Amino acid sequence: MVTISLCMIVKNEERILARCLDSLKGLMDEIIIVDTGSTDATKEIAAAYTDRIYDFVWTGDFSEARNFAFSKAGMEYIYSADADEVLDAENRAAFLRMKQVLLPEIEIVQMYYANQLANGTIYNYDKELRPKLFKRNRTFRWQGAIHEQIGITPVIYDSDICIQHLPEENHKDRDLAAFARLVDAGEPLDKRLHNIYAKELFISGEAQDFLAARDFFKASCADGKRGQDELMEAACVAARAARIAGDVPDFFKYAMKAVASEGCAEICCELGAFYLERQDYEEAIVWLYNAACETESILNIHCGGDLPLRGLAACYQALGNEEQAAEYTRLAAQWQRQDGGESAI
Repeated sequence: MVTISLCMIVKNEERILARCLDSLKGLMDEIIIVDTGSTDATKEIAAAYTDRIYDFVWTGDFSEARNFAFSKAGMEYIYSADADEVLDAENRAAFLRMKQVLLPEIEIVQMYYANQLANGTIYNYDKELRPKLFKRNRTFRWQGAIHEQIGITPVIYDSDICIQHLPEENHKDRDLAAFARLVDAGEPLDKRLHNIYAKELFISGEAQDFLAARDFFKASCADGKRGQDELMEAACVAARAARIAGDVPDFFKYAMKAVASEGCAEICCELGAFYLERQDYEEAIVWLYNAACETESILNIHCGGDLPLRGLAACYQALGNEEQAAEYTRLAAQWQRQDGGESAI
């Protein structure tokens, strides 16, 4: 049986830390907790599970903190967890079976990360495989100041273990502030972080967040080094920001850039919302229908689902067509039952 070090970075997690550690108790051979500045009882709670508790002065870089935690591990494998994760009884049993039979050539074990859409996270799926267990002697390094990732190409095993992600709050303010700091400092955002920034805005961003990001994404639209996917993302954000700002010429400038690149559900929703705001319901219907039925979402899955469907219901309601309004309301509710989460146009 392999041995495993649990490595966690925490800050002010007194409400949920015990829930996480209780779900992992008995599976780990050592527990390493790195605290980045808690002012509540987080460290006292952690002390009931381990004496391997370390302080780390927060630098704004999640990778630095995770690398510090990894440096303290002494077992064969390292399990990286966040305080808002839980393993239920079925998946605890699966984890133990995996631990008993894991082949030594496996360097990373991926596990399913579930319950995403219900919590307003940055992801366009409810369940996805993520690397969670790492062979320690490969000297894995975290990269990226935010939404960090492991940076090497290892031998990977995709397990059936499913981790429930149960955050108590949305971290969008923290994440968007971190992106703003990187942009203000002139730090380049690679393709991955560019995508995450745009996703977080479309999934969780408020008006002020779009306005704060407007100049960056307008510059991305003009950056000849960006790929087609990045240009589409940037055009969607720039168009939303222009609509919020009431800048109609800029709105159509960036909306048409996205439409000219085959379009997506997000930009169709933006055009639908634009016309809905102006009570041009017939034109709004054209674009909202395209969002719901003719295009794919690239940043927020709701833009191809319940969001335009509710917009269509509002349009038909305004036009006095109660039957169509009721049908689109029903379809929106059905979509939410199937795909989860909440959103609003």
